[in-house]
Amino acid sequence: MLVKDRTIPLKILILAAILRRLPLSHAKYQQILDELGRRQAGYEGEQSLDFYYRELPKQKYLIFHDLNLPDGDYNCQIDTLLLTGEFILIIDVKNMAGKLVFDTDNEQFIQIKNEEEKGYSYPIAQAERHQKYIKKLLAANHFPPVPVVYLVVISNSYASYVLTGKNSYKIKSKVCKGDVMLKRIHDLECMYATPSLAAKDLRKLSRLFLKMNTPPTGYLLQKFGIQRSDLLTGVQCPYCKYLPLIRKKQKWCCPKCQHYSLDAHIDALRDYFLLVDTKITNREFRRFVHIDSIDLAGRLLRSSNLHFSGTKRNRFYYPDNFK
Repeated sequence: MLVKDRTIPLKILILAAILRRLPLSHAKYQQILDELGRRQAGYEGEQSLDFYYRELPKQKYLIFHDLNLPDGDYNCQIDTLLLTGEFILIIDVKNMAGKLVFDTDNEQFIQIKNEEEKGYSYPIAQAERHQKYIKKLLAANHFPPVPVVYLVVISNSYASYVLTGKNSYKIKSKVCKGDVMLKRIHDLECMYATPSLAAKDLRKLSRLFLKMNTPPTGYLLQKFGIQRSDLLTGVQCPYCKYLPLIRKKQKWCCPKCQHYSLDAHIDALRDYFLLVDTKITNREFRRFVHIDSIDLAGRLLRSSNLHFSGTKRNRFYYPDNFK
């Protein structure tokens, strides 16, 4: 059963929001742009595996896509997690072209493409960190011990991969191409045939995963060394991307292209929720979109399809997907 559907990953949305709010001259702009490109390619690779997930027995598997679980100052982002009574499977997807080399001796991951070599973080190390995190989470919440395993899946059907080094035998069963994934899952079913989690445990753990799933806003800003003061504020023009717009004749006006917009502040609110905080007050909204009127800010917030909590000065607003 699909518990958490696949949507555009929060990391992609946050990276795109950072680029919208970062000056082109910023030292980290190109690095973040490259990261966004890799993330978007990875998302396409994850989507390409949906065909295989649909083949899994719905009554047996609980499927979670793009889990973002807090880990102190860091973020445990899992492409797909399969939950059963017998085991928990973490799936890390790599959508890369060329020849992919898993160097187990040096714990390196190398892509060879067009006769050029490029190194990336070692997927096995990342998968093992996620494995350790989930085991720790289970113990901290008093769940019965259950096997936690992982697969690194190469989703690009044109790519090839090779395992090198004396320890390559240890990960042979943990790396596969997309079209082999279901076979590897079947092998895990044979290996772990005894249930460890009862139905009530599965429901409880599902609720915990969904409750803990949070946007990795602070983590990504910290990762790239972006300060909040680096981010540009104001409402952005939906036509030419200029910012900040000015408020004129009860509309947002672009000083550059002269276009008007009634609701350009909606996108500014989305950026705020992705980059600054998951809730906003009247005062914070005024500061972010460059308006002075408390009454105008209140009207715009109330008309933006947001929920709110508190009264008067203590009131804050928040969207559905960041509750």
